[in-house]
Amino acid sequence: MTIAHTLGTLSVMAGALLAAQAAQAQDNTFINPDWANSAWYIGAGVGQSRATIDEPRLRASLAANGESVTGFSKDQRDTGYKLFVGRQLNQYFAVEAGYFDLGKFDFKSTTSGNGVLNGQAAFRGVNLDLLGQLPLSQRLSLLGRVGMHYTKTNTEFSGNRLLGSTNTHASERKLNAKLGLGLEYKFSEALALRGEVERYRLNDAVGNRGDADLYSVSLVYKLGRPASATPAYQPAPEVAPVVAMPAPVIVAAPAPAPVAEKVSFASEALFDFDQSTLKPQGKAALEQLLGQLTGMDLEVIVTVGHTDAVGSDAYNQKLSQRRAEAVKAYLVAQGVETSRVYTEGKGETQPVADNTSAAGRAKNRRVTVEVVGTRKVAR
Repeated sequence: MTIAHTLGTLSVMAGALLAAQAAQAQDNTFINPDWANSAWYIGAGVGQSRATIDEPRLRASLAANGESVTGFSKDQRDTGYKLFVGRQLNQYFAVEAGYFDLGKFDFKSTTSGNGVLNGQAAFRGVNLDLLGQLPLSQRLSLLGRVGMHYTKTNTEFSGNRLLGSTNTHASERKLNAKLGLGLEYKFSEALALRGEVERYRLNDAVGNRGDADLYSVSLVYKLGRPASATPAYQPAPEVAPVVAMPAPVIVAAPAPAPVAEKVSFASEALFDFDQSTLKPQGKAALEQLLGQLTGMDLEVIVTVGHTDAVGSDAYNQKLSQRRAEAVKAYLVAQGVETSRVYTEGKGETQPVADNTSAAGRAKNRRVTVEVVGTRKVAR
């Protein structure tokens, strides 16, 4: 399978996953909390693998056997791929296990006297890595990995100049180290794209030791994503009318005292990931809130945006303010007086849960709406 064909397949997968996620966000009001708290993810990647064939050593071996090399060609690149599953330990670290195939690398040489020596080496195996993640923004993270891989190497030789070796096929299994560096870009809380370079320490089954590099692009689908349940509006209890003391004269009840009522919306219920434009279900949730305020004499509404701790303080502050402003704009569009709505952006400064877990970060991404007014008391 060529790199272009495989990348095309990954693009189709990305589109399908994004479409499925968008449909789920529109059709499902409630999401299973166990699904939301899961920290598992799966992924697949494809790219170009590169290895170094030791041409000087091969030429020297042929010369030591009385051969004069007249031609030498080598193919040190192939298509590599990997499949992996991981578990997020916290905001900064994950453990990842996978299967990889680095492809095949070969050389062809000709010598004086119509001599021919050809060789090919193939590498595939499994790996276990510790993955470190440093968030640079809400969407972009720097990746670094260190781990071990258990690789099977198959080496084959052909031709009439086999350097005295009768073993034309050699196989070896070896445990070696690997390193990696890359970037991850989040399309959403559930889907991300990675670009990485990984170096594998390898043995070629005939006594040589070297490195192979894999430059890959991967799709990562995170099985746990924050829930976006419709917020429940819970108004404060109405002020009960004052009962007059027994007396010949009936005492009128005092005017109702102002009450403050607050509701908290999960950001995912109102906005798409890293966005400040209200979704259709977000508008519906705000309309439901306004419906609950029927009969209340409004004095003031305060909208406050909050974020998790992923990304810089300055970026989170601006994002929380934009989201609070978006809520205000919609409330005003529904008939609330502009002068009665105030906004604040708190960024990541007022967490209500631990930012080291996916579930905790989901709780911290929220918009609160506080309503102050008086409710009319039925007579």
